[in-house]
Amino acid sequence: MGSAGTVAELVQRQWGDHRPGLRHEDRVLSHHQVAVGAAARAALLVDLLPAGSEPHLGVLLDNTPEFPLWLSAAALAGAAVAGINPTRRGAELARDIVYTECRVLVTERAHLPLLDGLDLPGVRLLVTDTDAYAELLAGYAGAEPGDAVLGEVRSATRMLLYFTSGSTGAPKAAICTQGRLAAAGQSLVDHFGVRRDDVHYVCMPMFHGNAVIADWAPALAGGAAVALRRRFSASGFLDDVRAYGATYFTYVGRAVQYLLATPERPDDRDHPLRLGFGTEAGAVDAARFRERFGVRLVEGYGSSEGGAAIQRTPDTPAGAIGRATVRDDLAVVDPETGEERAAAVFDEGGRLVNGADAIGELVNRGRTPFEGYWRNAEADAARVRGGWYWTGDLFFRDLDGFLYFAGRTDDRLRVDSENLAAAMIENILARWGDAAAVAVYAVPDPVAGDQVMAALALREGAVFDPDAFAAFLAGQPDLGTKMAPRFVRIVPAMPVTATNKVHRVALRRVGFRSADPVWWNGVGGGAYGPLGGEELAGLLAEYEAHGRTALLSPISPMV
Repeated sequence: MGSAGTVAELVQRQWGDHRPGLRHEDRVLSHHQVAVGAAARAALLVDLLPAGSEPHLGVLLDNTPEFPLWLSAAALAGAAVAGINPTRRGAELARDIVYTECRVLVTERAHLPLLDGLDLPGVRLLVTDTDAYAELLAGYAGAEPGDAVLGEVRSATRMLLYFTSGSTGAPKAAICTQGRLAAAGQSLVDHFGVRRDDVHYVCMPMFHGNAVIADWAPALAGGAAVALRRRFSASGFLDDVRAYGATYFTYVGRAVQYLLATPERPDDRDHPLRLGFGTEAGAVDAARFRERFGVRLVEGYGSSEGGAAIQRTPDTPAGAIGRATVRDDLAVVDPETGEERAAAVFDEGGRLVNGADAIGELVNRGRTPFEGYWRNAEADAARVRGGWYWTGDLFFRDLDGFLYFAGRTDDRLRVDSENLAAAMIENILARWGDAAAVAVYAVPDPVAGDQVMAALALREGAVFDPDAFAAFLAGQPDLGTKMAPRFVRIVPAMPVTATNKVHRVALRRVGFRSADPVWWNGVGGGAYGPLGGEELAGLLAEYEAHGRTALLSPISPMV
């Protein structure tokens, strides 16, 4: 079976294949039934989209069968799916839907409260778990793949609009075409040897590129089955894997930590799983995972934008992501000058000792598959400068060319593998009545990715009240679930540069090791307490245990 040029071709290949293709709880659909369902939804979509409108639909769903069915339907119809993040709230959620010009929004009853009171002009709502939806869809039961299209379906046809945040503030929608998604799926089939009898377990949210590009697409390209978990559950993970016969899954670092935190069982290795593919697990946790569960975790690097990718080879050292397929394409450079950074130097324990000289921004100086952002020329220009693709990600590179992930640049934060923009969090925190000035920035997580830190300068006469601050955060309807600061530093005055801009470099350099009062909420989601000597020592021990101390700036504690 040759490679397909479009996702639509991959969906059409399912026609007549009566092997199990999609599993969710007690429901099993064959590959053929998936294709039949996709064809019916494609025909419905073609009828629902107004003439002259952009061929876009929003999908606001948990991981239920409707999500991959609508992805397949969009591919057949030549439409694009905007994955809508249910952790967004209020006007920001409405903005995501309207900005991507979705004239149809597919959702479920559980998410209807998120849409209450939102201004969504011209958006047709389809609620999948209702009798009205079932009756509407029944009218298209006889459709076949190719019956209903919005235009010629080609490799350059838009397929995905996936949100990613950056220093410009509001989330941008990265474009992924059918050709790029089909190629990404086939690449992983070839790299991991995906077989037709494999089962890909999708437990990461499908509104995110991780689940669609790295899990669903290779299953589709390789003829494997897909098993869905509505939402990730560490306690239910192994039971699902066994029940579905899952052989492959994708992850983000935090999910691996949650799995390792579950109580050990004698049957932890009694399962068919052979491989996990994802990001930011960390070398320490990856080794622990393999020792406990007998499953190899393969770290990858890529983004919804698709502007740069790193290939893992069998000789990749522990802790590294891999190296560029073409040596000179990817470089680690000074974000200001564009000059290449020094090669990484490690101590006998394998820890980076010259982070200040070695860490820089990863750029792609060669041909890039980046396909741009939806209606955002300014963001396109910021991403591709001087003929280079600037990833916005920090890396360092060893003498053999292997690349190691080190964090995010400027006010980009990546928390639990979700990209956040500091400016948006700052806008929310600025509502707090006691705040005179606010700055939000990333500090490295002890294991992987970033944590959110905020510096607050208080109004004259105000005293920081941690309980009042926590209550304020809880009352903000647009504060997403990943946005609450883990650390809060109370500064007497906000540090600024000579041009009167907030001196973020100085704030990041000090991080949470400050002579100013620093408060933190421990594991997140609770009350704030002082980050004192004992708490700080325990936190720094976590960085040491995971080999990430070098990512903290080389300053004396409590500066």
